Amino acid sequence: MPADPHQRRAARKAPITLDRITDAALEVVATEGYDALTIRRVAAVLGTGPSSLYAHIVNKDDLDELLIGRLYADVVLPEPDPAAWREQLLGVYTQIRDLYLKYPGVSRAALAVVSTNLETLRVGEGILAILLAGGLEPRTAGWTRDALSLYVSAYALEQSMVRLRRRAQDQEWVLSGDELLDRFTALPAEEFPETRRHAAALTSGTGPDRFEFTLRLLLGND
Repeated sequence: MPADPHQRRAARKAPITLDRITDAALEVVATEGYDALTIRRVAAVLGTGPSSLYAHIVNKDDLDELLIGRLYADVVLPEPDPAAWREQLLGVYTQIRDLYLKYPGVSRAALAVVSTNLETLRVGEGILAILLAGGLEPRTAGWTRDALSLYVSAYALEQSMVRLRRRAQDQEWVLSGDELLDRFTALPAEEFPETRRHAAALTSGTGPDRFEFTLRLLLGND
């Protein structure tokens, strides 16, 4: 006699693993945004109940660690070069920025967290090694790493928020660069002389231009 259909479905159902939980969490963020990420929503994507996930994770913070760890697994770290350490850091943080931007709002998962995920620690170690190769003292290198990481997370979060708001019909206040320039140049000259006079400079540059500028500013010059 053939097996009961319910038994066949149960046999075919893949077991819940950390990798599957991470895949489902990334799917939620990619399609619905980080705000939609909950244990219950991830469980629904996996076709199970939240209790099934609690055998592998404790809370939402664990989901955040899994997400950032998965993204950081794709970050390629160079061998630290004292002669090119600033360019190397720009390259590493550009990778991180691009990974964050693929998943709207996911950089929030990296904020205010001291991760113990091995992939996240690997990237942190690589960044620290590059800073030390550049001649920075250990404390300065550590604080610089924190400042750079905070900026990259905040940059990616802002970009994701702008993209999401532009999709909403009731968010007309999100202006393009040209619209912002028009508004600045239309300001009363007696009240906003500098903003009006330098409107073109203030609104110039693309997001990547400003991203690179800020990282170089934080890293200083030779």
